[in-house]
Amino acid sequence: MSNDKTKSDAEWRAELSPEQYRILRERGTERAFTGQYWDHHEAGEYRCAACGEPLFASATKFDSGTGWPSFHQAINPDAVAEKRDVSHGMERVEALCHHCGSHLGHVFPDGPAPTGLRYCINSASLSFQKEEDRD
Repeated sequence: MSNDKTKSDAEWRAELSPEQYRILRERGTERAFTGQYWDHHEAGEYRCAACGEPLFASATKFDSGTGWPSFHQAINPDAVAEKRDVSHGMERVEALCHHCGSHLGHVFPDGPAPTGLRYCINSASLSFQKEEDRD
């Protein structure tokens, strides 16, 4: 998949499944406990489903009890961008792929040490690469 932030809507629709498009490009969410990675425990790297950019290491994943994959930090400080989100009558922090701008989920200040953060991410926003399959 291309890493271009300037892709047209038609190009994104052609590359992503309808569910991925709804979540990644229209800022949607999946129902809790339904995504493929909420209860996933293999060692490896979680990447942006739109552009393939590395986002989270499996070592930072934890069970938040929310039904979505949760991580206490991004794979590096530049991987995930944050943006104020006041949709749905609440104030939150939206998590975006820094590389392609796709919506990933939200960041909350109720995570475990050492960061105290909980990146609550939609499974449809992610792809997974096993540790042994990495370059």
